Amino acid sequence: MIYYFTKTILSAIIIVIVAEVAKRSSWLAAIIVSIPLTSLLAFIWLYWDTKDSQKVIDLSYGTILMTIPSFTFFIILPFMLKFKQNFIFSIIVSIVCTSLAYFIFIFLLKKLNMNF
Repeated sequence: MIYYFTKTILSAIIIVIVAEVAKRSSWLAAIIVSIPLTSLLAFIWLYWDTKDSQKVIDLSYGTILMTIPSFTFFIILPFMLKFKQNFIFSIIVSIVCTSLAYFIFIFLLKKLNMNF
């Protein structure tokens, strides 16, 4: 139980730090966010829990592939906000469009016989 609590607290601290840095410098926060901290933590926790390098390799390859449809979010959100759309509405539309992009991308991967 303490192990899960430690993982949760450490992960949350990183998110809070990024949010606080973003208040002062969006560029510095963007640099921190662009470092794959979530992936890094996931790789560490996965290896720590399983001691299986192949699982880390598989997760790493999957992460590389799944970054492609995730760009949808980062394109649509600022586009909508630039055109003065409501923030909450923009977030929701961005999430829905990104979800659709994931579904389409996974469908295409399956059509290409890329096991995922």
